[in-house]
Amino acid sequence: MTDTPSVEPIRIVGRYALHQEIAAGGMATVHLGRLLGPAGFSRTVAIKKLHPQFAKDPEFVSMFLDEARVAARIRHPNVVSTLDVVALDGELFIVMDYVEGESLARLVRAARGKGGWIPIKNSISLVTNVLYGLHGAHEAKGERGEPLGIVHRDISPQNILVDTDGTARVVDFGVAKAVGRLQTTRDGQLKGKLSYMAPEQLKGEAVDRRTDVFAASIVLWELLTGKRLFQSDNEAATFGKVLNAEVPVPSSIEPSVSAELDAILLKGLAKNMDDRFASALDMAEELERAARDRPTQRELGRWVRELAAESLARRADQVRELESHSAVSDLVGAPDPHSISSPRIEVPPMPAPVLAPAEAVPAVLPVPREEQSGNSNLSSISMTRGRTLPPPLNTRKNLMIALGGVAGVLGFLVILIGFLVLRRATQPADAGASGVEPIPGAAPAVEPTLETPAPEVASAAPPSEPAPSEPKPEAPKPEPAKPEPAKPEPAKLTEKKPAEKKPVEAKAPTGVKPVAPKGCNPPYTLDKDGTRIPKPECL
Repeated sequence: MTDTPSVEPIRIVGRYALHQEIAAGGMATVHLGRLLGPAGFSRTVAIKKLHPQFAKDPEFVSMFLDEARVAARIRHPNVVSTLDVVALDGELFIVMDYVEGESLARLVRAARGKGGWIPIKNSISLVTNVLYGLHGAHEAKGERGEPLGIVHRDISPQNILVDTDGTARVVDFGVAKAVGRLQTTRDGQLKGKLSYMAPEQLKGEAVDRRTDVFAASIVLWELLTGKRLFQSDNEAATFGKVLNAEVPVPSSIEPSVSAELDAILLKGLAKNMDDRFASALDMAEELERAARDRPTQRELGRWVRELAAESLARRADQVRELESHSAVSDLVGAPDPHSISSPRIEVPPMPAPVLAPAEAVPAVLPVPREEQSGNSNLSSISMTRGRTLPPPLNTRKNLMIALGGVAGVLGFLVILIGFLVLRRATQPADAGASGVEPIPGAAPAVEPTLETPAPEVASAAPPSEPAPSEPKPEAPKPEPAKPEPAKPEPAKLTEKKPAEKKPVEAKAPTGVKPVAPKGCNPPYTLDKDGTRIPKPECL
């Protein structure tokens, strides 16, 4: 693609704002874009738009959509990521990562314009990056883990982007071959640039990853020599050169190229596929071993920024303006991804997502837009992502509901803790008054009969100690009868057997004289028949 900056009014495509054109090609144009997400989220992207005349051709449409499906399966730092596909109002758009940098083709022109050329060490590093990216694409797998067999088939300086950090990335899988592609090449129809095609591709034969190795080798050969390898005045001559021309070694044109590099390039440019490197990874590793003075990533980035300083400065101003518009519009609210139409909008700030009518708040300013046509629809990728973006108002409602639930739980916990604290505070007083702790087993049986003696039992646990004085003969007075009212006391201490015996001993002297006369032991006599006869003096 060629870089052709232009100024166009802002247009909303799905959930993206389409800004000025930054590059153009035979099938599509590339624009700066801005993802408009909820809650002020935004992101700068590159949006590839299929030319209107091709958007009505089913073959081109299927090829365009195939590019997105194929590229979406490739995840590698040296491949530009595909983020989304939008089909709207009969137009097709592919959303990709925005790369802050320039194409390799533009860097070559910039170097020539300054009377110089790309250093050999930089050329080797850039093509090594490309080979790593191609290997990542060749190894890509489907959702079930099956190899996709991707072949780019259109590697050229126009489809290599070099970032300002010095990283080269592969882009544009529009004519790539892959398993399961809906669109297939017609018989006799060539896809790609003739001067970068492999012989088997020109012949219409089967292609594989070695076809991309051939194209990458052409790019490196031209970077090292500063000349075109197979370019001719017409397509027929180019066709003949690719198939039959002998490839000169780079050192024959640029003497500073080493013999090791000559051998690597001749192997990569072999007419027979079997004579080439088996994979892009194999060639990349050989180049790394042959490079004696490899630049650091920082040196490559500085070289890119110096070589393309003017174009990068213009692009940076465009991105800065784009992002500032997006930041201002976020204060108003971004457009709803499901209700955005495709007509162009002539407004200074970029529109931001507008809430759905049922949930809109008065503070949100409406964005003027036309009625959305009935045949406009987002692709499966875009529709899936759009529906997962919640409106900001729903987020607030969910937050309030969640806070209310938390407050209710906290209130219940406070009441429960207060109840437990009060219960523990009152429990010791009740236990002390009932006297359950000293005698837990006997308390229920004693309480109905005698409540007042309970403190006496607790204070004088062993009442049996004064009992030995009761049977003394010096006490003929009626005092011994006093222990009878205290009979319930031993009942409270059933465990202590001496307390049960002492009341029985006290009963013996109740009907007898205090001092028994002598000879009364025993107090009877036995006659000859063994009958007991009481002694009168002992009565």
